[in-house]
Amino acid sequence: MQNNHWQALRHQLHQHPELSGTEQATAQLIAEQLKTLNPNRLYTDIGGHGVAACFDSKHSGPAVLFRAELDALPIHEINTFAHRSVTPGVSHKCGHDGHMTILLALASHIAQHRPDTGSAIILFQPAEETGEGARAVVADPVFDTLAPDYCFALHNLPGHPMGQVMIKAGSFNCASRGLTVRLSGKTAHAAYPETGISPANAIAELIQTLPGLAPKISHDELVMLTLIHCSLGEAAFGTSPGQATLLATLRSESDRAMQQLITTVTDHCKTVAQSHWLTVEFEWADIFAASHNDAECAQLVAEAAGSCGQPVKWLDDPFRWSEDFGAISATTRGAMFALGAGEDTPQIHNPDYDFPDQLIATGTDIFTTIFKRLLITA
Repeated sequence: MQNNHWQALRHQLHQHPELSGTEQATAQLIAEQLKTLNPNRLYTDIGGHGVAACFDSKHSGPAVLFRAELDALPIHEINTFAHRSVTPGVSHKCGHDGHMTILLALASHIAQHRPDTGSAIILFQPAEETGEGARAVVADPVFDTLAPDYCFALHNLPGHPMGQVMIKAGSFNCASRGLTVRLSGKTAHAAYPETGISPANAIAELIQTLPGLAPKISHDELVMLTLIHCSLGEAAFGTSPGQATLLATLRSESDRAMQQLITTVTDHCKTVAQSHWLTVEFEWADIFAASHNDAECAQLVAEAAGSCGQPVKWLDDPFRWSEDFGAISATTRGAMFALGAGEDTPQIHNPDYDFPDQLIATGTDIFTTIFKRLLITA
């Protein structure tokens, strides 16, 4: 199919974004597109609204999975082009519309050039932005049926030369999770604060000490804690506070370091709370595992990109941002790579971001080359 077909489809997806966990219409459109390609197997409602098409050969061989994301973000788009989002407050500001289009173009190629061995799996995953989708897909019984031997994914990345492939063996991007710390004491009249138990000093102590705990976890990898939000009591001048809430984001290169950071941070919060006669509760959200690239798969990505004429940059350090592909790559050998979206392109999650259409062909060519090298014998 011509490039303008895929561009039009990408624009259609961009116009009709859906938030994590609500991707019904997007998944239906994807499934309808895949049905026209006559896959050997088509699965829907995987881990929510996930969709997978399998193109099977008649001979034994590896199952190779390629993955894209279905969901958009709760961001109001400020672009004025014709294909801007028609849903107020929701838009594809991470480029998942482009990722989906690349996989549909890949599926179209595979439908015309079926694998000689093994199976090609085209997976459209829900709820990446919340970190819940990949875990739900892996937990779905269908994933045991798919049983991939390899998995590959990409993410567009503004701020880097258009089409540049960025790859790394080992940790590719960080594990992260959001922590809410709730401190509870007892309110009192503001004229007699000594009759209550205020969390003010405790929350101040945590603000001062929590970020400094992270670097002590490991000298060999990035470990960090970023304070996000804090609230104390109510806006009532007559009342000394009895409640406080602190939000922080924990981040590390490895899942091992993340577990150490969780233990260190929660133990410290418990100690501080106890010293101020407070109770403490913890809530976790936006949980992402670290993405780990298999060395052979990373090399395969680099070779595929090079054969497609794309510049390759080997990274020394993983990206700090998180991506829930790590839940999939933890089950098998795989690799994720970043694809430069232009040095002057607005950043992802900016309200004026739009996936560059020229990357559709670039991403498709790289994935197609990986497919050929693993599943085509001639």
